[in-house]
Amino acid sequence: MSELFDPLFAAGGVAGQTSDAAWVRALLDVEAALAGAQADAGLVERAHADTIAGVCSRAELDAGELGRAATGIGNPAGPLVRVLTDRVAAEDAEAARSVHWGATSQDVLDSAAMLLAARAREPLLADLDACTDRLAELAGRHARTVHVGRTLSQHALPVTFGLVAAGWLSSLDTAADRLRGVRPPAQLGGAAGTLASLGEHGPAVLAAFSARLGLAEPVLPWHTDRTPIAEVAGALGAVSGAVSGVARSLVSLASTDVGEVVEQGPSGSGGSSTMPHKRNPVAAVTTLGSAKQAPGLVADLLAAMEQEDQRAAGSWHAEWLPFTRLWQVSGSAAHWLRRSVERVRVDADRMRHNLDRGGGVLLAERVTTELAPAVGRLAAHDAVTECCRRAVEESIPLHRVLAEDPLVGGHLSEERISGLLDPAGYLGSAEEFVRRALEAHRDRRARREEDAGRAPGAAREEERAR
Repeated sequence: MSELFDPLFAAGGVAGQTSDAAWVRALLDVEAALAGAQADAGLVERAHADTIAGVCSRAELDAGELGRAATGIGNPAGPLVRVLTDRVAAEDAEAARSVHWGATSQDVLDSAAMLLAARAREPLLADLDACTDRLAELAGRHARTVHVGRTLSQHALPVTFGLVAAGWLSSLDTAADRLRGVRPPAQLGGAAGTLASLGEHGPAVLAAFSARLGLAEPVLPWHTDRTPIAEVAGALGAVSGAVSGVARSLVSLASTDVGEVVEQGPSGSGGSSTMPHKRNPVAAVTTLGSAKQAPGLVADLLAAMEQEDQRAAGSWHAEWLPFTRLWQVSGSAAHWLRRSVERVRVDADRMRHNLDRGGGVLLAERVTTELAPAVGRLAAHDAVTECCRRAVEESIPLHRVLAEDPLVGGHLSEERISGLLDPAGYLGSAEEFVRRALEAHRDRRARREEDAGRAPGAAREEERAR
């Protein structure tokens, strides 16, 4: 953790769910669930499991002390189990014998990681949902606001700002759905993935353990099958990529030379240490600063997937920090993008000014298409291209150059040429695509609200059925 940089790159609600304290809490919750699951299977007395759970719920362990003690065993679960056992023994020596029974350190850490993922996902999705709701509002409001389409950073064809916002909306909705669809599994396999110490009760304990944690029940332990980690990493990478794409476009549109949007933050935001005139889109910039850290962290987790035998040496250990940091930077990116889109203000007049500044060349394709049936596609293309070159180099309105051209003017009237160069008449299916994106978002939001209204128990039963 960094007091200097984390306010920027570990911002928002995800940070609190992935802190050292959150890790310790998840580890304790896993130990409590383990004891409870064994009581459910009749292996541990219910009173002993309740004692363990009570101590776990009240315990406030120092993460720094656990970390220093971890150097002796190679992970923090071992020291935590020792402290927990001592505290349970202080209340009930018999109950202390059942602490951590049948599990190995990796079971506890992997299950805690998945519990962390389930908890951190909620504030991240809340920020993404707020972003998409705001983008849906912008898409609907500007469905007919004509805007310069840009490809390879050059003016292309006219689009609408509503279509631009709808594209952002669709990408974030898709990424959020992927993250929401991840089903983090519990981990319980014992020393070598057989749960031998639990005898015939292993599968029953695994089922009860998963249910108590609200995690998916795995088919079998996944100690060296790291696809569950990779699935989380991939979903977070997609979120960060989608968020980054929106932020990059906002920064570009807010540039001085474009000026089609402005990020109106609170007083004092967006300034420069040396230039009083600056109005930096600071939330979008910080979104990028956070999101751009994600690909490397995803790569670290994918590289750690190669794990040998029944328990790995080193590769498993290498996951903990990038897994935690990936959640933090992804959550921070979503947090800052939410601030950015909430602050953004659209300058439709500037959009029209930038569109008209080209003198009509953006609609050259439409003239070529109109002319081609009469003179052939290649001849039409060459004639219109030459007219565009002259219009740009000599700063002459394109409709005049086209009307004066023998080939173009010989087949199209000046009135028809002017009509063809009207950007509002060459928007294709932009409005329909906006409508479709908004409809898809409304459907997704309705499903989200329906899911939120279901009882947690029902959701878990459906999860287990899948």
